[in-house]
Amino acid sequence: MNMLKLLALDRFTILLIVMVILATFLPVHGQAASIFGVITNIAIAILFFLHGAKLSREAIVQGILHWRLHGVVFAFTFTVFPILGLLAKPILEPLLGQQLYWGFLFMCFLPSTVQSSIAFTSVAKGNVAAAVCSASFSNLIGMFITPILVSVFIFGQSKHEYDATSSIIEITLLLLVPFVSGQLLRPYVFPLMQKIPGIVKEFDQGTILLVVYGAFSGAVTTGLWQQVSWTTLFILTVVCSVFLTIIMLLAYYIPKWLGFNRADQIAVFFCGSKKTLASGVPMAQILFIGQPIGMIVLPIMIFHQIQLMVCGIIANYWSKQNDVELDKDAVLD
Repeated sequence: MNMLKLLALDRFTILLIVMVILATFLPVHGQAASIFGVITNIAIAILFFLHGAKLSREAIVQGILHWRLHGVVFAFTFTVFPILGLLAKPILEPLLGQQLYWGFLFMCFLPSTVQSSIAFTSVAKGNVAAAVCSASFSNLIGMFITPILVSVFIFGQSKHEYDATSSIIEITLLLLVPFVSGQLLRPYVFPLMQKIPGIVKEFDQGTILLVVYGAFSGAVTTGLWQQVSWTTLFILTVVCSVFLTIIMLLAYYIPKWLGFNRADQIAVFFCGSKKTLASGVPMAQILFIGQPIGMIVLPIMIFHQIQLMVCGIIANYWSKQNDVELDKDAVLD
């Protein structure tokens, strides 16, 4: 990954922090918050429409054929992550408190990222077609699995009334319908998107910034920073770092043990070790109505930034490794 891409990540991280600071001192509230929420939902729908238009049919067909790889990524995303999150409850809940632990567990239930998984796989010279299909499939199936996991393992253990069916319907209307619409209209939309390269990434980041500002505005008005101390933030950052390290070690060695080739190992590593902020925050707003959304999304925000920085370094290192190996092969030939 070149320096410009690293700077782009840093820019987004800075803007996220700016949104949190802005929400802390100038939160949107009252009628303005309702209007802002409508604008944010429209932006989210447009974003997933663009994601649908960007994904090619060829990538879907080619990726679907590699069912073993998708099975491993699926297992990491919706089995390994949740199991580790649940096993950590005796330690994390007393350490972080119930709301932040719920946010951490919610992060474990989320699907993988799409854009960054594909981008890092490409940089590291992995199986890009499989990454496209695997990451996209993870997000589509996550619209149904994540609400069910939340219902069973979070609200199933509390007195909070929760309707998984209505949540799935809301998520389907907000995320899946625009995605499928984009896929159906791809022949007309994608040529226009090619004239504006990077539109999905910019719209993706801009939408996340809007959602984060709205979520933290609501949290600040209900006393977020009176409930979360700097010490708790530090502990949460350490927990996310340790958790990501464990997941990445598993995602590095298990594909090797299963006999995947190098390109497939890279795809599994980047798709199986990441969690989405783009889908996570909108889902949280639907699934955790009446709960402190700021505290729920705080773990995924921190985890997301750590995973981007670490994956950027690893992808860059593997890319250079592959270049060196190619040079050696050229000399031997």
